[in-house]
Amino acid sequence: MSDLFSSLGISGSGMTAERLRMDVIAENLANADTTRTSAGGPYRRKEVALEAKGGSGSFADVLGGVQVAGVVDDPTPDRRVYEPGHPDADAQGFVTLPNVEPVTEMVDLITASRGYEADVQAMNTAKSMFSKALDVLRS
Repeated sequence: MSDLFSSLGISGSGMTAERLRMDVIAENLANADTTRTSAGGPYRRKEVALEAKGGSGSFADVLGGVQVAGVVDDPTPDRRVYEPGHPDADAQGFVTLPNVEPVTEMVDLITASRGYEADVQAMNTAKSMFSKALDVLRS
């Protein structure tokens, strides 16, 4: 019975992680053209770092779910574009733009969305199995 509850926890942890990934992707897309932040430079693309979460019980020892290790800056370099009329252009007329590629963000968003959907389906399957086990016990 604890394996059923563990599977709900695993699915829930996956849903939480994928939801955070979608929130971070939305932030990246919203700041794709932000050339000046409070830190002084262009916006830096963010990524969610995930790690395996340990658990207890036979099933959860192998698969304890996932947890967020942190939200980190993507180390890829910023883009430089020649735009001499831009207020943030340097002396040579180049503007440093964020390292956000909208196509990459959309692919990541689709991946996170599908991961979330898979976790929902796994949770629904576990709930259905739990319900059928209760029906058997009532008989």
